Amino acid sequence: MPMPDQLSHAEVLGRYVGTFVDELAAAGVENVCLCPGSRSTPLALTFERHPNIKTWMHLDERSCAYFALGMAKASGKPIAILCSSGTAAVNFAPAVVEAFHSHVPLIVLTADRPPELQGLGANQTIDQQNLYGTAVKWFAQLPLPEATDHMLRYARSVAARAVTTTLEGGRGPVHINAPFREPLVPAPIEFHASLASTPEAVPPTPAGFDTHALLGARRPLLVCGPESGLTTADIEALSTALHAPVLADPVSGIRNATGVIGAYDYFLRDPVLADSLQPDHILRFGAPPTSKPLATYLVKHRNVCQVQVAWPGETPDPDLTADEFVCANPRAVCAAITGSSGSAEPSWLPAWCAAESSTLAATGHALPEDEATEPSAVLDLAAVVPEGATLVAGNSMPTRDFVSFLPAGTRAAAVLANRGASGIDGVISTALGASAVSDGPTVLVIGDLSFYHDMNGLLAAQRFGLRATIVLINNDGGGIFSFLPQHDDAEHFETLWGTPHGIDFSHVAGLYGVGFQRVTTREEYKAALKASFWADGVQVIEIKTDREENLRLHQRIWDEVAKAISGIASSEVPGR
Repeated sequence: MPMPDQLSHAEVLGRYVGTFVDELAAAGVENVCLCPGSRSTPLALTFERHPNIKTWMHLDERSCAYFALGMAKASGKPIAILCSSGTAAVNFAPAVVEAFHSHVPLIVLTADRPPELQGLGANQTIDQQNLYGTAVKWFAQLPLPEATDHMLRYARSVAARAVTTTLEGGRGPVHINAPFREPLVPAPIEFHASLASTPEAVPPTPAGFDTHALLGARRPLLVCGPESGLTTADIEALSTALHAPVLADPVSGIRNATGVIGAYDYFLRDPVLADSLQPDHILRFGAPPTSKPLATYLVKHRNVCQVQVAWPGETPDPDLTADEFVCANPRAVCAAITGSSGSAEPSWLPAWCAAESSTLAATGHALPEDEATEPSAVLDLAAVVPEGATLVAGNSMPTRDFVSFLPAGTRAAAVLANRGASGIDGVISTALGASAVSDGPTVLVIGDLSFYHDMNGLLAAQRFGLRATIVLINNDGGGIFSFLPQHDDAEHFETLWGTPHGIDFSHVAGLYGVGFQRVTTREEYKAALKASFWADGVQVIEIKTDREENLRLHQRIWDEVAKAISGIASSEVPGR
């Protein structure tokens, strides 16, 4: 075997990069999303050559990164992304930020110019060290390639640490910056890695977690925000042990669990009922809830003991209502209680169920029977979605309508959304990334401005032969702002917040070769959904709505719910 100093540059490059990539594969990386570029050639070509890694080539870095985000969200596995140097790496930033705040395992690989080209005005050269700042769990600057035994061991150790770090504790992205000198084509090497199969670890019992107060509570309440870290089985066992209602965000991962209360966003708006449903102990999981009425309810009852389960170093408590933080794996907290028996009042859980039932009935009564609307788009989707489907909620209005109108116990296997930083960019790419690793249908509900932001993401549909349904809620602008105080400024509202665009999205669908259908009635909508679930390619179903009428419809639903629950506080909730 030649000594390192007898190897050609291509052979040195091949061994160094090949060792790094081989260790990523051995640690469980199966998919890499990348974009064209010259400086990234050593890694791109080596990924393409590796027998256990599948590459997904994208033309747009922002869409590429969000596609990988969706893959990682849906699969729970680490996904690598790779780009060339310069602004290509900057375009990864929005998805990296989202991954950090929503605990998604991304391995961000940016190719770079060598040190001697930095700071001299060299083309496509920027300072990429710590490019994403505090939005990554770990940053590593690789040295220039060498083929000594020591440096090959180092390359392998960085790859192994990257996978471990992105998965351990509160998951999140890591960033590795890799400078390369020309020539950039590596010699092929023989790979040795086989895909890792790591059994799921049993989380340790959290130290210092006192279960006695919770088990002794007469009115225990479980609140599960986005990315709760729990499974359906976890929360069902915990709820059964405590006889406690579960208020689950659609993106909590457990909305389909038995016993979950889903309509709280509407009935907690009633101040009398919110007062009557006063808990004496609240156990919280995940990020802060999307629902503003639920957040207000937690503030209203801040005198009650509220325990927040969080990963070490995190404090998801923007309203400062938590009395105690339990820094532990959320599943371990559930396991510490499961099998015990709580002391809840017999009428406590039924009172929540009564409010849920009345709210659902009132909502159905307030909605138009024929016309397809923004609320009915979510309700009717839940009625026809098949078992095992993945639902993706766009930010702004769609995710809030999911909170209000997606029934608990939905048949969907997963509900995803980019709620870490809550941006409206990259949502199409996220959904298509999820569809690439999901067995059942994938359905995205998205607003028109968010759709506009990520039209480039549609290119992935034909490139990779993906299937998905996109429900496009087109109210010609920023519908959520109609619900905010800015709406009262009639002189400036449309210019600054309403922002109508007038785009005919059927032309966009034609440009990217995806199906398009506009529906106006609920029956047309449900028929279109059913046809789309198993159709080839991506199908866009557009519902055009009016922002002002949508506001009035939501207000009518609030009024109907308020009437329906007016007697629950006195008749169903036990006296304090």
